[in-house]
Amino acid sequence: MSGAQEDAAIKGGSAAVDVDVIDDGGFATEQEVRMTFREGMKRYPYAILWSMLLSCAIIMEGFDLVLIGNFFGYPEFKKKYGYQKADGTYNISAKWQTSLSNATYVGEIIGLFINGIVSEKYGYRKTMIASLSILTALIFIPFFAPNIEVLLVGAITLGIPWGVFQTLTTAYASEVCPTALRAYLTTFVNLCWVIGQLIASSVLRGFLSRHDEWAYRIPYALQWVWPVPIIIGCIFAPESPWWLVRQNRIKDAENAVRRLTAEDSGVDIQKAVSAMIRTNELEKEITSGTSYWDCFKGTDLRRTEIACMVWAIQQLCGTSLAAYSTYFLQEAGVAVGASFDFTMGAYALGICGTLSSWLLMGKVGRRTLYLWGLVGLFLALTVIGVLGIPKANMGIAIGSALLVFTLIYDITIGPVCYALVSEMSTTRLRSKSIVLARNFYNIVGIIVNVITPLLVNTDSLNWKGKAGFFWAGSCLLCFIYCYFRLPEPANRSYLEMDILFENKISARKFAKTPVDSVAGAIGTSSSSGSIKDQSVEHVEKI
Repeated sequence: MSGAQEDAAIKGGSAAVDVDVIDDGGFATEQEVRMTFREGMKRYPYAILWSMLLSCAIIMEGFDLVLIGNFFGYPEFKKKYGYQKADGTYNISAKWQTSLSNATYVGEIIGLFINGIVSEKYGYRKTMIASLSILTALIFIPFFAPNIEVLLVGAITLGIPWGVFQTLTTAYASEVCPTALRAYLTTFVNLCWVIGQLIASSVLRGFLSRHDEWAYRIPYALQWVWPVPIIIGCIFAPESPWWLVRQNRIKDAENAVRRLTAEDSGVDIQKAVSAMIRTNELEKEITSGTSYWDCFKGTDLRRTEIACMVWAIQQLCGTSLAAYSTYFLQEAGVAVGASFDFTMGAYALGICGTLSSWLLMGKVGRRTLYLWGLVGLFLALTVIGVLGIPKANMGIAIGSALLVFTLIYDITIGPVCYALVSEMSTTRLRSKSIVLARNFYNIVGIIVNVITPLLVNTDSLNWKGKAGFFWAGSCLLCFIYCYFRLPEPANRSYLEMDILFENKISARKFAKTPVDSVAGAIGTSSSSGSIKDQSVEHVEKI
């Protein structure tokens, strides 16, 4: 951003930004960018703990979504909610598979839009507590569902609080931690997702030997384990200091930062908040408001587009085959018990993959990891497609290829997406930008959930492994998009990201373009000794 733009921001901000705020904000921004991972762990231990606690809500979502996908291959569930085929076995039709899978997305779309408005008005804590309380009551619907129609209603209503969790946890993680920890705490959301999936698969495998309605009712009931402990934690959790700054509650923001840092951390609380104030005031000049419509104005249009596409790629890169893995493997000739074993193995690899991504992100960055991840997924999907060509039973081989696919996904696309989405928008539009991105993901997911059952269901095209070719082609298109449009946000403060986008720096030049965070412009970073002089010069111009 040019000096003139910064002057205008200082003049026109809702709260006057004096020389001390510019000075302190400049120091704090440069200090944060230089902070190492180890320093971040030492200075912000409570930020890590509170962020991880709220992110645990995603475990519930991962748990239930896996229940739905894997119930399609669950004997007792199919007997209760499906129809009997000519050979005496039971099946859930492609129509109902699509309906149940998409019902959750419909509810999440509603919940996401609600969260974008409510969380910005009432704060992250209160929104989280209300959503968890509502979820506790809604679990009764699928637990007692007498038929598949009521089960559909339960999926829609449960999706509403899950939609809140999806974006709120990511936004909270990105706002309570410094730049050095940002990628790790936002990608922890993906780890929670995978943990939920692994728990669900393990529970289903454990109840596979039951031959009554409790085989599928008990897994639903286990969702009541999570809300109460998380609600208690949210009651005592500090609010996001960035949200408090946006509400002009500066003293409360300082108290929140104080609760997020260690007592002997050496973090200057007032300077840290000054950096938030400065960023917020400068973003007011770039972005006139905080509505959904503002996400599509000026430079924010590009940022919203990238966030939406990055999340949609999680759907378009072939993950639906993994989501339907139990049913898919059974139809490919794998025994019921073995199909659940494969699925459990896939989610266990997913946990290992997410932990590995933390090491790789620090070394190669987000963009590189995303691009190479798409290359790896393309190759894995191509192998699955080739294995689907022979008429011989290739179920075990396809299952092994799916394990490789899952590992690659959870090292790259799965966790890295959460870091990228949280870093693309301005801080003032973050909650609404994440809402739009996740809703685009859900809309694409609805389309994918129409296509995938048609590809793999025995009542439809019955492509089996050959469905890998379809998603390999989609994966290739995703790679082309990311190569030209996805920037590298690693080691950039939110102020630096604003400056780079405002100057229309191309995605491939983001990583190497120098930014002067004090002057608010593209160029060599100022030395700390010149910050005061430049700050005074800005004020004298006014």
